[in-house]
Amino acid sequence: MNDLKYMHLALRLALKGKGKTSPNPLVGAVVVKNGEIIGRGYHRQAGKRHAEIVALDEAGKKARGSTLYVSLEPCATYGRTPPCVDRIIKEGVKKVVIGMLDPNLVNRKKGIRKLKTQNIDVKTGVLRKEAEELNKCWIKFITQRESYVILKVARSLDGKIATFAGDSKWITSPAARGYVHRLRSEVDAILVGINTVLQDDPLLSARLSEKRLYRHQPAKIILDSHLRIPLEAKIFSRRSPAPVIIATTKFAPLSKIKKLEKRGVQVLIVKAKDRKVDLKMLVGELAKMEIVCLLIEGGGEVFESAIESKIVDEFLVFIAPKIFGNVSKISQAQRLSSLEVRRVGKDILVAGKIKNRISNV
Repeated sequence: MNDLKYMHLALRLALKGKGKTSPNPLVGAVVVKNGEIIGRGYHRQAGKRHAEIVALDEAGKKARGSTLYVSLEPCATYGRTPPCVDRIIKEGVKKVVIGMLDPNLVNRKKGIRKLKTQNIDVKTGVLRKEAEELNKCWIKFITQRESYVILKVARSLDGKIATFAGDSKWITSPAARGYVHRLRSEVDAILVGINTVLQDDPLLSARLSEKRLYRHQPAKIILDSHLRIPLEAKIFSRRSPAPVIIATTKFAPLSKIKKLEKRGVQVLIVKAKDRKVDLKMLVGELAKMEIVCLLIEGGGEVFESAIESKIVDEFLVFIAPKIFGNVSKISQAQRLSSLEVRRVGKDILVAGKIKNRISNV
Protein backbone atom coordinates (compact mmCIF):
# COMPACT_ATOMS: atom_id res chain seq x y z
CA MET A 1 0.00 0.00 0.00
CA ASN A 2 2.80 2.42 0.90
CA ASP A 3 4.56 1.60 -2.37
CA LEU A 4 1.50 2.80 -4.32
CA LYS A 5 1.21 5.92 -2.18
CA TYR A 6 4.79 7.02 -2.70
CA MET A 7 4.86 6.08 -6.39
CA HIS A 8 1.71 8.15 -6.94
CA LEU A 9 3.59 11.06 -5.40
CA ALA A 10 6.61 10.41 -7.64
CA LEU A 11 4.33 10.48 -10.70
CA ARG A 12 2.71 13.74 -9.58
CA LEU A 13 6.15 15.26 -9.17
CA ALA A 14 7.13 14.04 -12.65
CA LEU A 15 4.17 15.93 -14.13
CA LYS A 16 5.75 19.21 -13.05
CA GLY A 17 8.30 18.77 -15.82
CA LYS A 18 5.69 18.60 -18.60
CA GLY A 19 6.74 20.65 -21.60
CA LYS A 20 10.24 21.26 -20.19
CA THR A 21 12.24 18.01 -20.28
CA SER A 22 12.19 17.01 -23.96
CA PRO A 23 13.95 15.05 -25.39
CA ASN A 24 14.27 13.51 -21.93
CA PRO A 25 11.46 11.69 -20.09
CA LEU A 26 9.26 12.90 -17.25
CA VAL A 27 10.59 11.45 -14.00
CA GLY A 28 9.73 11.95 -10.35
CA ALA A 29 11.41 10.56 -7.23
CA VAL A 30 10.72 10.34 -3.50
CA VAL A 31 13.09 9.28 -0.70
CA VAL A 32 11.39 7.70 2.33
CA LYS A 33 12.86 6.62 5.68
CA ASN A 34 10.93 5.27 8.67
CA GLY A 35 7.66 6.35 7.06
CA GLU A 36 8.84 9.93 6.58
CA ILE A 37 9.46 11.64 3.24
CA ILE A 38 12.95 13.10 3.44
CA GLY A 39 13.51 13.98 -0.21
CA ARG A 40 11.49 14.83 -3.32
CA GLY A 41 12.56 15.64 -6.83
CA TYR A 42 11.64 15.72 -10.49
CA HIS A 43 13.54 16.16 -13.72
CA ARG A 44 13.18 19.81 -14.69
CA GLN A 45 15.06 20.09 -17.98
CA ALA A 46 17.35 18.11 -20.29
CA GLY A 47 20.91 18.43 -19.04
CA LYS A 48 19.82 19.31 -15.50
CA ARG A 49 19.86 16.99 -12.48
CA HIS A 50 17.78 13.83 -12.74
CA ALA A 51 14.87 13.33 -10.36
CA GLU A 52 16.75 10.83 -8.18
CA ILE A 53 19.66 13.23 -7.69
CA VAL A 54 17.36 16.12 -6.75
CA ALA A 55 15.59 13.92 -4.18
CA LEU A 56 18.86 12.56 -2.76
CA ASP A 57 20.32 16.06 -2.53
CA GLU A 58 17.32 17.10 -0.46
CA ALA A 59 17.57 14.00 1.75
CA GLY A 60 21.27 14.59 2.42
CA LYS A 61 22.92 12.28 4.97
CA LYS A 62 19.52 10.91 6.01
CA ALA A 63 19.39 8.96 2.73
CA ARG A 64 21.49 6.10 4.19
CA GLY A 65 19.18 3.14 4.82
CA SER A 66 16.24 4.76 3.01
CA THR A 67 13.90 3.63 0.22
CA LEU A 68 13.97 5.49 -3.08
CA TYR A 69 10.79 5.59 -5.19
CA VAL A 70 11.41 6.58 -8.80
CA SER A 71 8.99 6.48 -11.73
CA LEU A 72 11.64 5.37 -14.27
CA GLU A 73 14.52 2.92 -13.92
CA PRO A 74 17.62 4.88 -12.81
CA CYS A 75 20.21 5.38 -15.54
CA ALA A 76 23.49 3.47 -15.46
CA THR A 77 25.29 5.22 -18.32
CA TYR A 78 26.96 8.58 -18.84
CA GLY A 79 24.98 11.10 -20.85
CA ARG A 80 24.69 14.80 -20.14
CA THR A 81 24.87 13.82 -16.46
CA PRO A 82 26.64 11.00 -14.54
CA PRO A 83 24.82 7.67 -13.88
CA CYS A 84 22.17 7.95 -11.17
CA VAL A 85 22.83 4.41 -9.90
CA ASP A 86 26.33 5.42 -8.81
CA ARG A 87 24.91 8.17 -6.62
CA ILE A 88 22.20 5.85 -5.22
CA ILE A 89 24.89 3.34 -4.23
CA LYS A 90 27.12 6.05 -2.78
CA GLU A 91 24.34 7.43 -0.57
CA GLY A 92 23.65 4.02 0.96
CA VAL A 93 20.04 3.66 -0.20
CA LYS A 94 18.65 0.34 1.07
CA LYS A 95 15.82 -0.25 -1.43
CA VAL A 96 14.74 1.14 -4.81
CA VAL A 97 11.13 0.92 -6.02
CA ILE A 98 10.71 1.54 -9.76
CA GLY A 99 7.66 2.38 -11.87
CA MET A 100 8.70 1.53 -15.44
CA LEU A 101 11.81 -0.01 -16.96
CA ASP A 102 13.99 1.83 -19.47
CA PRO A 103 12.35 1.22 -22.90
CA ASN A 104 15.77 1.28 -24.57
CA LEU A 105 16.66 -2.42 -24.80
CA VAL A 106 20.37 -1.56 -24.77
CA ASN A 107 20.03 0.07 -21.34
CA ARG A 108 17.11 -1.88 -19.88
CA LYS A 109 17.85 -3.38 -16.45
CA LYS A 110 21.47 -2.16 -16.51
CA GLY A 111 20.76 0.07 -13.56
CA ILE A 112 18.84 -2.66 -11.75
CA ARG A 113 21.66 -5.17 -12.17
CA LYS A 114 24.22 -2.71 -10.86
CA LEU A 115 22.07 -1.93 -7.82
CA LYS A 116 21.61 -5.61 -7.06
CA THR A 117 25.37 -6.25 -7.17
CA GLN A 118 25.58 -3.84 -4.23
CA ASN A 119 22.90 -5.78 -2.32
CA ILE A 120 20.30 -3.07 -2.82
CA ASP A 121 16.76 -4.47 -2.86
CA VAL A 122 14.92 -3.60 -6.09
CA LYS A 123 11.18 -3.75 -6.82
CA THR A 124 9.81 -2.96 -10.29
CA GLY A 125 6.45 -2.47 -12.00
CA VAL A 126 4.75 -0.32 -9.35
CA LEU A 127 2.18 1.79 -11.26
CA ARG A 128 3.98 0.77 -14.44
CA LYS A 129 1.06 1.57 -16.77
CA GLU A 130 0.66 5.03 -15.28
CA ALA A 131 4.39 5.71 -15.63
CA GLU A 132 4.36 4.52 -19.24
CA GLU A 133 1.31 6.64 -20.07
CA LEU A 134 3.11 9.66 -18.68
CA ASN A 135 6.02 9.00 -21.04
CA LYS A 136 4.15 7.67 -24.08
CA CYS A 137 5.77 10.23 -26.40
CA TRP A 138 9.28 9.51 -25.16
CA ILE A 139 8.78 5.72 -25.34
CA LYS A 140 7.92 5.92 -29.05
CA PHE A 141 10.80 8.29 -29.68
CA ILE A 142 13.26 5.90 -28.01
CA THR A 143 11.93 2.65 -29.47
CA GLN A 144 10.94 3.74 -33.02
CA ARG A 145 12.89 6.97 -33.57
CA GLU A 146 9.72 8.74 -34.63
CA SER A 147 7.74 11.58 -33.13
CA TYR A 148 4.61 10.67 -31.17
CA VAL A 149 1.74 12.22 -33.12
CA ILE A 150 -1.43 13.64 -31.57
CA LEU A 151 -4.11 14.61 -34.10
CA LYS A 152 -6.54 17.21 -32.80
CA VAL A 153 -9.68 18.18 -34.67
CA ALA A 154 -12.67 20.35 -33.79
CA ARG A 155 -15.91 19.69 -35.60
CA SER A 156 -19.62 20.40 -35.50
CA LEU A 157 -22.25 17.81 -34.63
CA ASP A 158 -22.92 17.29 -38.32
CA GLY A 159 -19.27 16.36 -38.81
CA LYS A 160 -17.92 19.56 -40.38
CA ILE A 161 -14.66 21.28 -39.47
CA ALA A 162 -15.60 24.46 -41.36
CA THR A 163 -18.59 26.12 -43.01
CA PHE A 164 -19.01 25.73 -46.76
CA ALA A 165 -17.30 29.14 -47.15
CA GLY A 166 -14.26 27.93 -45.22
CA ASP A 167 -14.96 29.69 -41.91
CA SER A 168 -13.34 27.51 -39.22
CA LYS A 169 -12.31 29.92 -36.44
CA TRP A 170 -13.70 29.39 -32.96
CA ILE A 171 -15.78 26.29 -33.59
CA THR A 172 -15.30 25.29 -29.95
CA SER A 173 -15.82 27.05 -26.62
CA PRO A 174 -13.22 29.16 -24.74
CA ALA A 175 -12.78 26.27 -22.28
CA ALA A 176 -11.90 23.85 -25.09
CA ARG A 177 -9.52 26.38 -26.63
CA GLY A 178 -7.86 26.82 -23.23
CA TYR A 179 -7.36 23.06 -23.04
CA VAL A 180 -5.68 23.07 -26.45
CA HIS A 181 -3.40 25.97 -25.51
CA ARG A 182 -2.28 24.08 -22.41
CA LEU A 183 -1.63 21.02 -24.58
CA ARG A 184 0.41 23.17 -26.96
CA SER A 185 2.58 24.23 -24.03
CA GLU A 186 3.35 20.56 -23.32
CA VAL A 187 4.36 19.38 -26.82
CA ASP A 188 7.51 20.04 -28.82
CA ALA A 189 5.83 21.25 -31.99
CA ILE A 190 2.50 22.12 -33.63
CA LEU A 191 1.87 21.23 -37.27
CA VAL A 192 -0.67 22.81 -39.61
CA GLY A 193 -1.12 22.91 -43.37
CA ILE A 194 -0.56 25.92 -45.59
CA ASN A 195 -4.32 26.35 -46.09
CA THR A 196 -4.75 27.03 -42.37
CA VAL A 197 -2.09 29.74 -42.58
CA LEU A 198 -3.64 31.29 -45.69
CA GLN A 199 -7.21 31.22 -44.34
CA ASP A 200 -6.78 31.91 -40.61
CA ASP A 201 -3.27 33.45 -40.34
CA PRO A 202 -2.75 31.99 -36.83
CA LEU A 203 0.06 32.80 -34.39
CA LEU A 204 0.23 29.13 -33.32
CA SER A 205 1.38 30.18 -29.87
CA ALA A 206 0.51 28.62 -26.51
CA ARG A 207 -1.40 31.28 -24.61
CA LEU A 208 -2.59 31.55 -21.02
CA SER A 209 -4.70 34.52 -22.08
CA GLU A 210 -4.89 36.96 -24.96
CA LYS A 211 -1.75 38.77 -23.75
CA ARG A 212 0.05 36.11 -21.68
CA LEU A 213 2.08 33.28 -23.16
CA TYR A 214 3.09 30.00 -21.58
CA ARG A 215 6.79 29.88 -20.79
CA HIS A 216 7.32 26.97 -23.18
CA GLN A 217 6.40 27.74 -26.78
CA PRO A 218 6.32 24.83 -29.25
CA ALA A 219 8.03 24.98 -32.61
CA LYS A 220 5.68 25.78 -35.49
CA ILE A 221 5.70 23.44 -38.47
CA ILE A 222 3.93 24.32 -41.70
CA LEU A 223 3.23 21.82 -44.48
CA ASP A 224 3.77 23.81 -47.67
CA SER A 225 4.81 21.66 -50.62
CA HIS A 226 5.03 24.59 -53.06
CA LEU A 227 6.09 27.28 -50.56
CA ARG A 228 3.04 29.52 -50.89
CA ILE A 229 3.40 30.97 -47.40
CA PRO A 230 3.30 34.80 -47.29
CA LEU A 231 6.39 36.42 -45.78
CA GLU A 232 4.10 38.64 -43.68
CA ALA A 233 2.28 35.70 -42.02
CA LYS A 234 1.72 36.08 -38.27
CA ILE A 235 3.72 32.97 -37.43
CA PHE A 236 6.85 35.00 -38.25
CA SER A 237 5.79 37.70 -35.79
CA ARG A 238 7.77 38.47 -32.64
CA ARG A 239 4.48 38.00 -30.78
CA SER A 240 4.94 34.29 -31.40
CA PRO A 241 8.49 33.53 -30.16
CA ALA A 242 9.25 29.99 -31.30
CA PRO A 243 11.21 28.36 -34.13
CA VAL A 244 9.40 28.10 -37.45
CA ILE A 245 9.98 25.04 -39.62
CA ILE A 246 8.49 24.81 -43.09
CA ALA A 247 8.27 21.32 -44.54
CA THR A 248 8.32 21.57 -48.30
CA THR A 249 9.32 19.58 -51.39
CA LYS A 250 11.47 19.84 -54.49
CA PHE A 251 8.66 21.90 -56.05
CA ALA A 252 9.49 24.88 -53.84
CA PRO A 253 11.15 27.84 -55.62
CA LEU A 254 14.77 28.31 -54.56
CA SER A 255 14.37 32.09 -54.34
CA LYS A 256 11.60 31.74 -51.74
CA ILE A 257 13.67 29.24 -49.75
CA LYS A 258 16.54 31.75 -49.57
CA LYS A 259 14.21 34.55 -48.44
CA LEU A 260 12.78 32.42 -45.65
CA GLU A 261 16.17 31.15 -44.49
CA LYS A 262 17.43 34.74 -44.40
CA ARG A 263 14.66 35.43 -41.86
CA GLY A 264 15.78 32.54 -39.66
CA VAL A 265 13.15 30.07 -40.84
CA GLN A 266 14.25 26.46 -41.17
CA VAL A 267 13.17 25.05 -44.52
CA LEU A 268 13.03 21.27 -44.53
CA ILE A 269 12.92 19.66 -47.97
CA VAL A 270 11.12 16.33 -47.69
CA LYS A 271 10.37 13.65 -50.26
CA ALA A 272 7.12 14.32 -52.12
CA LYS A 273 4.21 11.91 -52.32
CA ASP A 274 1.46 12.84 -54.78
CA ARG A 275 3.09 16.29 -54.97
CA LYS A 276 2.62 16.76 -51.22
CA VAL A 277 5.01 16.40 -48.28
CA ASP A 278 5.39 12.72 -47.37
CA LEU A 279 4.21 12.77 -43.76
CA LYS A 280 5.75 9.41 -42.87
CA MET A 281 9.16 10.69 -43.97
CA LEU A 282 8.58 13.98 -42.16
CA VAL A 283 7.86 12.32 -38.81
CA GLY A 284 11.20 10.50 -39.03
CA GLU A 285 13.02 13.74 -39.89
CA LEU A 286 11.39 15.57 -36.99
CA ALA A 287 12.53 12.86 -34.58
CA LYS A 288 16.10 13.48 -35.74
CA MET A 289 15.53 17.09 -34.68
CA GLU A 290 14.48 15.81 -31.21
CA ILE A 291 10.83 16.67 -31.70
CA VAL A 292 9.46 13.98 -29.43
CA CYS A 293 5.79 14.99 -29.29
CA LEU A 294 3.98 16.51 -32.27
CA LEU A 295 0.49 18.04 -32.23
CA ILE A 296 -1.27 18.21 -35.60
CA GLU A 297 -3.98 20.88 -35.78
CA GLY A 298 -4.51 21.07 -39.52
CA GLY A 299 -7.71 21.33 -41.51
CA GLY A 300 -9.51 18.66 -43.50
CA GLU A 301 -6.73 18.01 -46.01
CA VAL A 302 -4.03 17.59 -43.36
CA PHE A 303 -6.39 15.48 -41.26
CA GLU A 304 -6.98 13.07 -44.15
CA SER A 305 -3.29 12.96 -45.10
CA ALA A 306 -2.30 12.13 -41.52
CA ILE A 307 -4.83 9.30 -41.38
CA GLU A 308 -3.79 7.90 -44.76
CA SER A 309 -0.10 8.05 -43.81
CA LYS A 310 -0.81 6.04 -40.63
CA ILE A 311 1.34 8.34 -38.51
CA VAL A 312 -1.25 9.15 -35.85
CA ASP A 313 -0.82 7.73 -32.35
CA GLU A 314 -3.60 9.56 -30.56
CA PHE A 315 -6.82 11.40 -31.48
CA LEU A 316 -8.39 14.38 -29.76
CA VAL A 317 -11.80 15.17 -31.22
CA PHE A 318 -13.69 18.20 -29.92
CA ILE A 319 -17.36 18.19 -30.91
CA ALA A 320 -19.09 21.55 -30.66
CA PRO A 321 -22.87 21.53 -30.02
CA LYS A 322 -23.54 23.26 -33.33
CA ILE A 323 -24.94 22.27 -36.71
CA PHE A 324 -23.41 24.02 -39.71
CA GLY A 325 -25.54 22.71 -42.54
CA ASN A 326 -24.87 25.03 -45.49
CA VAL A 327 -24.22 28.26 -43.60
CA SER A 328 -21.28 30.45 -44.59
CA LYS A 329 -20.43 31.77 -41.11
CA ILE A 330 -20.04 29.94 -37.81
CA SER A 331 -22.20 32.61 -36.16
CA GLN A 332 -25.10 31.39 -38.34
CA ALA A 333 -24.84 27.79 -37.12
CA GLN A 334 -27.74 26.24 -35.22
CA ARG A 335 -26.89 25.64 -31.57
CA LEU A 336 -28.02 22.86 -29.27
CA SER A 337 -29.01 22.96 -25.63
CA SER A 338 -29.94 20.33 -23.00
CA LEU A 339 -26.96 18.29 -24.12
CA GLU A 340 -26.58 14.66 -23.13
CA VAL A 341 -23.54 12.53 -23.91
CA ARG A 342 -23.41 8.81 -23.14
CA ARG A 343 -21.91 5.58 -24.35
CA VAL A 344 -24.17 3.09 -26.10
CA GLY A 345 -22.16 -0.09 -26.46
CA LYS A 346 -19.02 0.94 -28.31
CA ASP A 347 -20.69 4.02 -29.77
CA ILE A 348 -21.13 7.51 -28.34
CA LEU A 349 -24.54 9.17 -28.35
CA VAL A 350 -24.81 12.96 -28.34
CA ALA A 351 -28.35 14.26 -27.89
CA GLY A 352 -29.63 17.81 -27.66
CA LYS A 353 -32.42 20.20 -28.56
CA ILE A 354 -32.14 22.89 -31.20
CA LYS A 355 -32.25 26.26 -29.46
CA ASN A 356 -35.27 28.48 -30.15
CA ARG A 357 -37.17 25.64 -31.86
CA ILE A 358 -39.38 24.73 -28.92
CA SER A 359 -41.51 27.48 -27.42
CA ASN A 360 -42.69 27.46 -23.83
CA VAL A 361 -45.86 25.44 -23.29
